[in-house]
Amino acid sequence: MKRIAALFVVFSGIACAADPTIEAALQRMYDFDFPGSHEILDRYVAAHPEDPLPYAFRASAYLFYELDRLGILESEFLVDDNKIAEKKKKLDPDSENRARFVRAVNDAETRAAAILKTAPDDRDALFAMCIAQGVTTDYMAFVEKKQISSLSVAKRSNNYAQRLLRLDPKFYDAYLTAGITEYMLGSLPFFVRWFVKFDNVDGSKQKGVDRLKLVAREGHYFKPFSKILLSIIALREKRPNDAQLYLTELAHDYPDNRLFRKELGKLTNRVGISAN
Repeated sequence: MKRIAALFVVFSGIACAADPTIEAALQRMYDFDFPGSHEILDRYVAAHPEDPLPYAFRASAYLFYELDRLGILESEFLVDDNKIAEKKKKLDPDSENRARFVRAVNDAETRAAAILKTAPDDRDALFAMCIAQGVTTDYMAFVEKKQISSLSVAKRSNNYAQRLLRLDPKFYDAYLTAGITEYMLGSLPFFVRWFVKFDNVDGSKQKGVDRLKLVAREGHYFKPFSKILLSIIALREKRPNDAQLYLTELAHDYPDNRLFRKELGKLTNRVGISAN
């Protein structure tokens, strides 16, 4: 339970309505240009200090910096359940980055909560909360290795995503969270599902994959995230051809991201599949 839950909460809280400035910041983040991403977000925050979304994405960039620095995004880590769950091997978090991360999460939640008090159906505020809860889940599960504790935070992230989807079923990026939750619960033993209840989630692995594919087709900011997750699922389910397809697209769309190129090369060398 700990291992599956920890794997599929990653990226679960990250989705929102399209905005070109934030989209540019996320483009930099996908290329692992974290300073460039923060530079764009800082300018956006200066112009829109009460908007919760840029703070939520600022937290996302701090999270991804730490995941990359610690090697957590490597396929050997994400596909190996023992490495995900292992508690004896302590990680060494960057304390300054963690402080910035916590501050950004708090900034997003405070501003989103203020908006939701007077406008409970505000879509950007709902997604800012979804993002903030999601990145907190990821930090707890992967960096702090508190997989079980992170589930309660993951449930809150899913609740915000489900509220948004009830308001707007075509808010496609929100299906990222819903799809991950479906797959995660579908991976758990049947008896365990009785103790892990998420709003509007059946625990169907196929439904989870279908929702991630929907984001890969129709999402705005989070097509790449869905492809990352679909490639991980394909590797775990021994479907290297599918994994190669997603990694090829990611390496093409984000040529400055060394991780995508590295993972595609490792897959090609291991199974002998052409990368062309």
